[in-house]
Amino acid sequence: MTGRVVVIASGETERRALPRLMSHLRARGARLVDVRIPPGHGALDAAMAEKRVKAAWFGGAPPPDKFVVLIDTDRSDPEERLRALRDPLAPRLAGVGAPVLYAYAQRHLEAWYFADAESLRQFLGGRAPGKIDASRPDELNDPERHPANLLGPRLYTASVSAEIAGHVNPETIEARSPGFRGFVNAALNGAG
Repeated sequence: MTGRVVVIASGETERRALPRLMSHLRARGARLVDVRIPPGHGALDAAMAEKRVKAAWFGGAPPPDKFVVLIDTDRSDPEERLRALRDPLAPRLAGVGAPVLYAYAQRHLEAWYFADAESLRQFLGGRAPGKIDASRPDELNDPERHPANLLGPRLYTASVSAEIAGHVNPETIEARSPGFRGFVNAALNGAG
């Protein structure tokens, strides 16, 4: 089942970048309705995810067809991070009538950009993203710091992340990044 999707994510970078990274999913039946994040740079834990899901479910008409909770794994084991969020969250969402699926960005969402190294290089005005293997972007250490280093004097902000997301090809990223592919599968109601 595809349809109207609300993503629960950790911050402003995701809120701005995900609409562009998910644009290709419309043709496959998934339409992003909103990306909800914790207010005031708060942490995305089970209590906060519950509030974001319930606000979207009970606060709007029509309600979404599904939710995808997207987490950054940083340097943690992805399955442990998902379990630590999913296990306490699932019982709290008993009154929500839409499926809640889970996905992760291996370390951080910025790793996905490096899967399309050629488009990223073009965005950077020809500066190469270094010795990063575009076929294995999810293995990149500290991916959130790399764009900042490559931008030169320009600051890396959530709006710049959205620009990058609009410049890279989501289908290329989906083909090369297992983390992004898992997120796409969750948005399409496959396994996250």
